[in-house]
Amino acid sequence: MRILFLNPNSTGAMTESIVAIAEAANPDVEVFGWTNHDGPPAIEGADDGAAAVPGLLALLPKARDESADAIVIACFDDTGLAEVRAAAHCPVIGIGQSAFVAAQLLGHRFSVVTTLDASVPVIEGNIAAHGFDTACTSVRASGLPVLVVEEGSEATRARLADEVRAAAAEGASAVLLGCAGMAGLREDLITRTGVPLIDGVAAAAQFAAALARLA
Repeated sequence: MRILFLNPNSTGAMTESIVAIAEAANPDVEVFGWTNHDGPPAIEGADDGAAAVPGLLALLPKARDESADAIVIACFDDTGLAEVRAAAHCPVIGIGQSAFVAAQLLGHRFSVVTTLDASVPVIEGNIAAHGFDTACTSVRASGLPVLVVEEGSEATRARLADEVRAAAAEGASAVLLGCAGMAGLREDLITRTGVPLIDGVAAAAQFAAALARLA
């Protein structure tokens, strides 16, 4: 089974990190990843998301040729999810969607900690569209740009830990990591905060394989 992670942005280092995390989460399948070289360097709000969609759609014929059994949109905004799903030959899910579903299945009231303010309305809209708004306590912007999060400095980790603690104080029983660049920080942030954290990259690696088997 082959699971393709499509990174909507043009930063190849993020794609490599995402694939490594997905491989560790589901070693029983073949995971591969592609970078949208026609997209912006980072997806930070609706305008960046819209700019990324044509490049994602252009990769779909190659995905069919490469026999992808499922496709994962590797951005927490689920950039282009509806458009890619409508045009793809196989099941398509997003890492944001996967995190929401995982939280629901585990019985959590959840908060999302994301990057910049521009991403908040996109994520809130996705939560409502999927019917999870009653389970969501908040979507919190850390004020950290995507590529700063990806670097994972001590200052970044400390800032994210503060937001996770604040989300838990609001009543969230779990916090969703609202950027693919946060996936590699999950274990460290759990150690710092003691709060259950859900990473959509790892969740999607499992859900995509299950959907491919059901398709």
